[in-house]
Amino acid sequence: MATTLEIIRGIAQAAANAYDGALDDKGEPLKVGLKREEGHPILDKRVMDGFSVKFHGNQLSINYHGEVSLKQVHGDKYEDEVLQMVADIASFLKKEYKKVTGNTLSLSKEGDHNIHLEYISRVRCWVTASCSYKIGGIDEVQQVGKESEDRIEKNFKDFLNLGANK
Repeated sequence: MATTLEIIRGIAQAAANAYDGALDDKGEPLKVGLKREEGHPILDKRVMDGFSVKFHGNQLSINYHGEVSLKQVHGDKYEDEVLQMVADIASFLKKEYKKVTGNTLSLSKEGDHNIHLEYISRVRCWVTASCSYKIGGIDEVQQVGKESEDRIEKNFKDFLNLGANK
């Protein structure tokens, strides 16, 4: 059984292995599921997109960001495309975690997703999306949003009460 620190380090290393231009063991470009991987890297227009991960207690937040054309945004299925992109990133993290640590990673979706579009020009938009996942195997951390217990010593509490509105 892996410790919390080992799980977090493994996920962080898996995310770090997804940099733009990364190669797999066979020397082929690494496929994460991002739009920047499509087409020829020199001859085609480069698409700016990527992802990051954040840890909140026993939750992993995957944040996707990218530049899109207004034509793509006005399509009927654009929200589904962005959510599929985040799901592909989660799948990549699971596979890369398995390669890095030799253990499996359990991610279960928590809550709702968040997608935000920003208007850049009459041609392009900037999209950011985030989704939270519960990390399996992390039990000894406090839940996010859970109230903490009062840990103030009695002497300090008595000192604070001396000056309380008297």
